[in-house]
Amino acid sequence: MNYQFDFRPYRRKFVRGVATSHGVWEIREGIILRLTDETNKVGWGEIAPISWFGSETLAQAWDFCCHLPQEITEETIFSIPDQLPACQFGFESALFSPPTPHTPPTPLTHSALLPAGELALQAWENLWQQGYSTFKWKIGVYPTPVELKILDLLTQSLPASAKLRLDANGGLNQEQAKLWLESCDRCKANIEFLEQPLSVDEFPVMVELSQRYQTAIALDESVATLPQLKYCFQQGWRGIFVIKPGIVGSPSRLRQFCQQHEIDAVFSSVFETAIGRKAALQIAVELSRYNRAMGFGVDHYFVEEEGVERWGV
Repeated sequence: MNYQFDFRPYRRKFVRGVATSHGVWEIREGIILRLTDETNKVGWGEIAPISWFGSETLAQAWDFCCHLPQEITEETIFSIPDQLPACQFGFESALFSPPTPHTPPTPLTHSALLPAGELALQAWENLWQQGYSTFKWKIGVYPTPVELKILDLLTQSLPASAKLRLDANGGLNQEQAKLWLESCDRCKANIEFLEQPLSVDEFPVMVELSQRYQTAIALDESVATLPQLKYCFQQGWRGIFVIKPGIVGSPSRLRQFCQQHEIDAVFSSVFETAIGRKAALQIAVELSRYNRAMGFGVDHYFVEEEGVERWGV
């Protein structure tokens, strides 16, 4: 079947810049796709790259879209190379957008993203009142001694039933990672896991640390794309995988892999719009196995959407 193809850029402003070990992110930009089949049925998709995380750049995604003809086929979509994982996700999502979402056997829960540094100490309570009980806190942004003091204050103030995820975005060195893991092991609060403490090229060290400490380690940047995910699994990783559907690549091939290997996965947002979120959550509902909170509690980070409303979506 042939599809009429159209696309538009969008920009979303963060309420405040999202601080990570990679720097401060001020504006989320991406591309909305529209596919119209021969019966005038419309499918929507979204390309939301994060190049510093492992996907293609927005410029590469835009260039790819610009060089496509106005009429494309399924063969075109399934031949998108692995070097364009966000494009793979966006086009397949538009092609197979389900008329009704899959209903999860149990209601989905979401983790809420806290701001970095001391701001987390004030931010969690309002989110708790909104119904969140799992929180994710970015670390590796400020000096380790400063953040460890904040961790003590944060874990003392959080309710006993709350869970805390610590996300370093690969920004720690080995000594800092050990300090964090030692502190987490001593902490009586419910720290669910330390996410990507070291850089992608230090995968063997993260395997070693996961065996030495009680606190669980989750891979994130190390498994940003499907080839990376497969590689880490083949190398023996059986810990937690944080999967960002929006940049991991082909949804159909991700489903095939996860159904073949029942991995412990946490599905997480890439700060996409409602279009990408719907497709990503559909994957999360189908493939979650361990009843972990989804990492999609990020709506409070946005002011507005630009360039999306023109299509009425």
